[in-house]
Amino acid sequence: MARFLSNADMSLTKNEQSSFQDAESPSGESLSASQVAKPSEEFLFSSRLPDWVWSLLLILATLLAYQPAWNGKPIWDDAAHLTYPHLQSLHGLFRIWTEPGVNQQYYPMVTTAFWVEHRLWGDSTLGYHLVNILLHAGSALLLLRILRLLDVPVAGLAAAIFALHPVQVESVAWISELKNTLSGFCYFGAALMYLRFDRTGKKSAYAIALALFAVGLMTKSVIATMPAALLVVLWWQRGKISWRNDVAPLIPFFAVALIAGYSTSWVEQEYVGAHGAGYNFSLVERCLIAGRALWFYLGKVFWPVNLIFSYPRWKISLNVWWQFLFPVAAAIALFALWLLRKRNRGPLAAALFFGGTLFPALGFLNVFPFKYSFVADHFQYLAACGPIVAGSVGIIWIARQFGERRAIWEGAFCAILLASLGVLTWRESGMYKDIETLWQTTIERNPESWLAYNDLGGILYARGQLDDAIKLFQKAVALDPDNAEAQNNLGAALDKSGQIDEAIVRFRKALAARPDFAEALCNLGNSLQKKGQSDEAITDFQKAVAIRPDAPELHFTLANALLQKGRWNESAAEFQKTLELTPEDSQAHYDLGIALHQKGDIDGATAEFQKAATIRPEFVEAQNNLGNSLLQKGRVNEAISYLRKAVETKPDYAQAHYNLGNAYLQKGATDDAITEFQKLLLLQPGSPQARGSLARIAWRLATSPVASQRNGVKALELAQEMDRLAGNASSTTAEILAAAYAETGQFEQAAAAAQRALELARSENNGASVAGIEAQLNIYKAGKPFRDESGGH
Repeated sequence: MARFLSNADMSLTKNEQSSFQDAESPSGESLSASQVAKPSEEFLFSSRLPDWVWSLLLILATLLAYQPAWNGKPIWDDAAHLTYPHLQSLHGLFRIWTEPGVNQQYYPMVTTAFWVEHRLWGDSTLGYHLVNILLHAGSALLLLRILRLLDVPVAGLAAAIFALHPVQVESVAWISELKNTLSGFCYFGAALMYLRFDRTGKKSAYAIALALFAVGLMTKSVIATMPAALLVVLWWQRGKISWRNDVAPLIPFFAVALIAGYSTSWVEQEYVGAHGAGYNFSLVERCLIAGRALWFYLGKVFWPVNLIFSYPRWKISLNVWWQFLFPVAAAIALFALWLLRKRNRGPLAAALFFGGTLFPALGFLNVFPFKYSFVADHFQYLAACGPIVAGSVGIIWIARQFGERRAIWEGAFCAILLASLGVLTWRESGMYKDIETLWQTTIERNPESWLAYNDLGGILYARGQLDDAIKLFQKAVALDPDNAEAQNNLGAALDKSGQIDEAIVRFRKALAARPDFAEALCNLGNSLQKKGQSDEAITDFQKAVAIRPDAPELHFTLANALLQKGRWNESAAEFQKTLELTPEDSQAHYDLGIALHQKGDIDGATAEFQKAATIRPEFVEAQNNLGNSLLQKGRVNEAISYLRKAVETKPDYAQAHYNLGNAYLQKGATDDAITEFQKLLLLQPGSPQARGSLARIAWRLATSPVASQRNGVKALELAQEMDRLAGNASSTTAEILAAAYAETGQFEQAAAAAQRALELARSENNGASVAGIEAQLNIYKAGKPFRDESGGH
């Protein structure tokens, strides 16, 4: 944490308190260190206020500045960092720690924090945002304590600027950047405890520092630069570094930092995708990126305007001479500060802290966001402390030029500065109220952002505004024709709008740019399926699964394609793989049940339908199929229970009414069965299932050889209804009507109905029925009812 005042050397001695070389006032009189420092601390951030009062004011100011983001909705990749449904259980928490790749990045501490937050307030975003804001305010307070411990006379001002600076909005207002705010809190906490250890030698302070540092690394490994930053601070204090006293105690910190850094680099390449043509730069090109990034970030600290969520991605070229000016200027500036070090170590310390803390994001290491831009505001969340502290000290130097009025000028300037920063932060926070506002603002400030067009198109696509979405995807593709994501999204929108052939072209372009793009393979397969090319589709689904075997949605898609092709065993295997990854997926359990049922495994199907219905009680299709499976197994009462739940949940569910009617028939509850089939007829007046079932019931009621099963009145009622629905033109319904008349003793009507049935059967060329109806007609003419010993109809 750098500190420098005017041209005097403000280095600390080895004692715990600072000793300043004397500086001269404008009148030529010598000023002590306390005289130089006190106006800042006493006037604006004063010793007149207790620490707890100043801390409370700082927290309240931070909360107010970020008020527009309090209820901001999830944006961009928040869904990939917040807790997935399949990880919300205790087993999911175990997987968060033991399975790299189960989340977008392997930062188990931050993912655990999200897991706990979901347990506390579910999907309500207010809680997530308040945690981020309070952690940021907490980091500002820890920075305040660190600077006071180092006896930096602008501690209050620097902490306030850190808390209210708009360049920090991206880290604080974006839910995913709990990575920054939580790791930053651990960073400052660890640094504070280590500096206390450095002064007191207390082992407990050392242990706490190391523990906080380890926790922070498991939140975001960018804080791995902290041990080097501490060496810079110690050098700034003492003027030299001692191996025994300064370096050796930090070796464990460097060790865990290296492990964390290597692990993150591996995860970024293996799981996040920080590799490929977009990341292949020579060392010289990386130096060009780093030099330009340093000046970019420094400029945003001192002039925080036109902040953008996604900045233009620079085109790095060794043939453009002016690009070399950035790293050359950075090298010259660093050399100049090195020459100045004997007079004042503060500027060099601030520069080393700034550049060193930024190092992981300067381009020498591949990180996934470089795909979109080489710079991002959240990359300098911690690094900004260097220029912030240096700039705060500069305010004292400027104030000193006003002599006796310095306190007034300093107070006025600081008040205006902090108010301006707070207003800018408040305005920038509003950009994060929802994803649409974020991308629209990004396009306004960076019209060349293919990412903004692509993601805004995705929002409109989800709303069903396909024409508008296609236009935005086309703009994204025009800006970057080789962008696989934009080509894939354009293909998806074209497919949904019915332009299947053009969609297939886009998916193939996406795959030409990125052959391992599993989602594009899956989308291509879906389009091919729509064209009837199911075998080719299955091949693409299988390729997608091979690329991303940990993606349950890909296994699910392949399983359904195999199910449609009648490849029951393969389909069941893919559904089972889906459920290994997402055990609580009710749809996968249901579809697995269908596959097992088709291959004849009724017990297995019943178990899967049971799981689907248990996971999602309102899943009426699962309840219906479970009831049907139980019916096949002869468990009639259980079947009726689930089928009744299905029709109660969804009264217009025709198939469930039909199955429930059959279940009642098996139980012998004929009246209840008739009721269900009649409900089915109301839902589907032409339903052959309902008509056939009611006809069979009427026949049995009229002709059963078992007296207890006959009911002539009910049979006649049903038969008349069936004959009416058939328009008096069906030999079958006329035959049933005749039997019902005979059962009620109305033999003349029975004979007339049978005669009509006979004539209709002959006109239908239904020779198989003619002989039977003739025999029945003779029985009715003899004044007797017909008894069907065969149980026909």
